[in-house]
Amino acid sequence: MEQDFENLHDIHEYEEYTRSYDTRYIAEIQHLGLGTFRVIKDLNSYILDMKVEEQFRKWDTQYAKIVEKDKLQSEKEASLNSAEERTLDAQKLQQDTDDILLFTLEIDDTIDWETLKDKKKFKTPNPKNHLNNELNKLKTPYKPNFKKIPDEPLKANFQPKLSIIDKIFKSLAEKKIDQANNQFESVKAVWEKEKNEIEENNKKLEQQYQESLKVLENQKNDIRKKFDILENEWKQSEIDFYKEQEKANLEVEKLKSLYIEHNPESVINYCELVLNNSMYPDFVPKDFDLDYNKESKMLLVEFVLPAPDTYPTLTEVKYIATKKELKEYHLSETQIAKKYDTLIYNITLRTLHELFEADQANAIEIIVFNGWVKAINKATGKKENNCIVSIQAKKDEFVEINLSQIDPKACFKNLKGIGSSKLSGITAIQPIIQMNKNDKRFVSSYDVSNTLDSSSNLAAMDWEDFEHLIREVFEKEFSSNGGEVKVTQASRDGGVDAIAFDPDPIRGGKIVIQAKRYTNTVGVSAVRDLYGTVMNEGATKGILVTTADYGPDAYEFAKGKPMTLINGANLLYLLEKYGHKAKIDIAEAKRMQKENQ
Repeated sequence: MEQDFENLHDIHEYEEYTRSYDTRYIAEIQHLGLGTFRVIKDLNSYILDMKVEEQFRKWDTQYAKIVEKDKLQSEKEASLNSAEERTLDAQKLQQDTDDILLFTLEIDDTIDWETLKDKKKFKTPNPKNHLNNELNKLKTPYKPNFKKIPDEPLKANFQPKLSIIDKIFKSLAEKKIDQANNQFESVKAVWEKEKNEIEENNKKLEQQYQESLKVLENQKNDIRKKFDILENEWKQSEIDFYKEQEKANLEVEKLKSLYIEHNPESVINYCELVLNNSMYPDFVPKDFDLDYNKESKMLLVEFVLPAPDTYPTLTEVKYIATKKELKEYHLSETQIAKKYDTLIYNITLRTLHELFEADQANAIEIIVFNGWVKAINKATGKKENNCIVSIQAKKDEFVEINLSQIDPKACFKNLKGIGSSKLSGITAIQPIIQMNKNDKRFVSSYDVSNTLDSSSNLAAMDWEDFEHLIREVFEKEFSSNGGEVKVTQASRDGGVDAIAFDPDPIRGGKIVIQAKRYTNTVGVSAVRDLYGTVMNEGATKGILVTTADYGPDAYEFAKGKPMTLINGANLLYLLEKYGHKAKIDIAEAKRMQKENQ
């Protein structure tokens, strides 16, 4: 029988606004039995409810296993078979952990949209089924016990007995006859009085009975009317139930259509469903955040990995008869470290496989996977959240790999994955890329390079055209690795910020680009300002581009910092690299500025 753990569900729902002023629905959910907590967000309240329901269902399944296991364990501890059974459980968990990657290869990870639809039947019973029960509760009046009218006295019973003397003397006979008649009349009068009284009383009882029957019938009619109203409400509830169900199922169809159209939010929702369906041993947290860029078809996965101290170490349990106790045998520290590293590589490759395999809409060409671990830093004693593995994989290359035959670590390294030599050490690394695509500063871009020729003077071109030219040049520079560049809203001061997202494992990450369409030497203040922007943005690098050149103090300040200074000559080289001709004539630009003034 399925257990109900709804009393262990704790949920707090609220709303917030995104930077684009859309309403985002948020649910903070907790399973009191497991002690697990998760924050789920979505722009669609129905999808959010579906995610919450699915998460609670999976938590309940997990908790049911624990409850069942605890129940069985308490029974097994008393028997000699407990040791053997615990050994089998431990060995199965070890095997399941070793086979985490192989397990998913036998499963089709594609989402079946029909399983997402609500097909429940309306189970609320018709309240009219209880009508007879309610009617039977009414007290039916007892039929009155009418008093029976005694038999009418008969004159024949009052005939006098005449003796021979009475017959001889007529007066004596008449006297006896008169006495008998008088007695009869007296008895009859009494009888008639009693009869009238009984009939009157019986009539009153009948009237009271009939009135009680009327009251009962009125009560029954009131109950029938009440149940008619309840039945009508029930019928309306049934209609509303199936209307809401139809509406919810239309949302699933809408989600499916939007996913096929590569709508970013829908692609993320779909990928969340894929990863939520993935079955892992209980010690794997299976918590993650996703981001998706439609233009580059890149999916970013921020995945919470199990900490080393949660790795299952039990291998065998033996019953020591002499001590009447159970003895546990565990993996050694060396074995744990080796198996943990393999586990992390397997989870990484498994996640890539599941997402690529389930991508029925061909919405994903590149996946960047960052694996995070929350663990105690043995050096400081403080809990830290470190990224320990980061990898970028292209779909067309990854699907060609035979995952059933690979060595996980070798495959990870072959895909240019980044991680320390011993992952169990929880050494933090810089993720290949961490994207924030909700930056409201981004504006629509357009191409400029196709309008250039050898007579185009970059130092004199329109400031807005110049910023989009810089975006275009660097987009071509980063596009070979799946990167992209976005122009931000800029003040009309001849300079503009652009932000590049580069997935390259060596030079990659978030890069701030600033363009200075200057006719004078760029001083150290502009370089210092860009460095401050890099720090504030949490970027990995800054690039400053100018049509002029930089002073010695600017080059000196940039030395040893994650910054690149590109002058006019370098900019012309980049343009020629991608087949475009232009010039930079500072004197001509100054003359044109003076004429405009």
